[in-house]
Amino acid sequence: MFEETIYVTPSRASVDEQGAIVEAVSRAIRALGLWHGPIHAECRVNEEGVFVLEVAARPIGGLSARTLRFRPTGESIGQPLISLEELLLRQATGESPAGWTREGLSSGVMMIPIPRRGVLREVAGTDEARRTPHVDEVRITAKIDQLLIPLPEGASYLGFIFATAEHQHDVERALRASHGQIRFTIDPEIPVYNRSHG
Repeated sequence: MFEETIYVTPSRASVDEQGAIVEAVSRAIRALGLWHGPIHAECRVNEEGVFVLEVAARPIGGLSARTLRFRPTGESIGQPLISLEELLLRQATGESPAGWTREGLSSGVMMIPIPRRGVLREVAGTDEARRTPHVDEVRITAKIDQLLIPLPEGASYLGFIFATAEHQHDVERALRASHGQIRFTIDPEIPVYNRSHG
């Protein structure tokens, strides 16, 4: 498992690069026999090509799905939006997802990484982080006194920051600026030794 930090949509990759990703993931999907419903794919992309790391029959995980909101295709901006979960439920009941389009604005999420192993003692600066322009929400999911274990050994994040803006670079800038306002106090873990007596 590798650490993921920021998702931004729509992608800033070139049209050719996006096409190569779609083709590689499509081949993986066909190889697995998947043909209907959501898929979650992760890839590494470099000058040598697209390398598919994971394909699963599931949507994007956890709170990160909040970055994806949809409106009826052809409807003007300003119409009520639906969540990814609602779109998937509509598809499961027979409605075509082709009738829906992702909202016109760029959006993104930062999965706040755990910087080091230790016990979380305090979180400060979240009010300032929420006031960052373009930031919609700051959600700290780690609990005080929780033992934090960084990836790849761990399996969680400190929390999530969500942002929406006209352009992708404004979303990414907002996420990084908001994260810069938050301060985490993490104490070293006190080791416990189990001594057996003979």
